[in-house]
Amino acid sequence: MSPPYRLVFFDVDSTLVTIEGIDILAGGDPRIVELTEAAMNGAIPLEEVYARRLELIRPSRAAVDALAARYRRSLVDGAAETIAALQRAGAIVHLVTAGVDQAIAPLAKTLDVRHVHAVRLQFADDGSYADFDRRSPLTRAGGKEIVVRDIRARTKGKAAFVGDGASDLEAKAAVDLFIGFGGVRERAMVRESADVYVETMGEVLSALKDEFRISNFE
Repeated sequence: MSPPYRLVFFDVDSTLVTIEGIDILAGGDPRIVELTEAAMNGAIPLEEVYARRLELIRPSRAAVDALAARYRRSLVDGAAETIAALQRAGAIVHLVTAGVDQAIAPLAKTLDVRHVHAVRLQFADDGSYADFDRRSPLTRAGGKEIVVRDIRARTKGKAAFVGDGASDLEAKAAVDLFIGFGGVRERAMVRESADVYVETMGEVLSALKDEFRISNFE
């Protein structure tokens, strides 16, 4: 029997991990932190800050590799167990993030998640920053909704999305259940607009368990 929620989408930064990757690449530069917070709180459209941040940082291939290692060390408590439990129950898990693909992919491998939607960076032969995939909808406002709708058009079943920021909330219209996650950063607009608001991964699993109505779901 198919699970009630066939698809479960997760944001990554400040949801599955305790960090914001772009801020790590920026080395704590307050200009970048301010831009990131403004975008995640919905004060500035993502497309207004995406290219600007990368041009300010110009992350090298080596810096992105270091971020990949940092991601794997920064998992939110219970994240791996939650994803494993969902997959055992028959859900298809997707990571949907505006983060750097080359840094997210190793994390996805660690979590045994095969479906990753992120933004690929381009590097020069010497490893210096060149550009990013400007065709990706994930670099623009509403991009996560576009990605989710495209996946749902090709996969039958109900869907849930778990995320912490304004760009995640934009995907609410494309899913049956939006779970706001406040375990790393609490954002008022997400708390107010989410179908369910939680602060731990255990609560994410409990919310989905209630929806699955499976007593032995673990």
